[in-house]
Amino acid sequence: MKTNLLEAGKIVSTHGIRGEVKILPWADSPEFLTEFDYLFIGNSPIKVLSSRAHKGCVIAALEGVVNVDDAIRLKNKIVFINRDEVDLDEDQHFIADLIGLTAIDAETGDNLGTVKDVMSLPSNNVYVIKGEREILVPAVPDFVKEINIEAGTIKLKLIEGM
Repeated sequence: MKTNLLEAGKIVSTHGIRGEVKILPWADSPEFLTEFDYLFIGNSPIKVLSSRAHKGCVIAALEGVVNVDDAIRLKNKIVFINRDEVDLDEDQHFIADLIGLTAIDAETGDNLGTVKDVMSLPSNNVYVIKGEREILVPAVPDFVKEINIEAGTIKLKLIEGM
């Protein structure tokens, strides 16, 4: 089931004395998080007054967070984004939507199991499929033939040894 709010990162510390927070993003790049006018903590929207990428993180000034004490209270909070504010390319998907898909062998139609995790590695993501055995599949076009979120399936081409 799709939810409108998606986990996008975690506030890991404060930055400076004016209440800015440092967010560790859970996205392809920290710049992605700088595009939002509102972030959510829990179900509460918080206006982003300013944000910038800095050393793999995002430094953000949030409305109502005016000093370091306010910022400290947000440490370790999960930051969410509204999926409706994101325009993904046709070949892009939210990881939250991939988890739980039924993996199908594109050649035989056999059920391989379920996508249980997506590992983010420097070269590319890797899908963790759990069925009778665990299969690790690089998230590249050579192996991923079709992703159909609505149907709940991902069709994969496996090679010998996978």
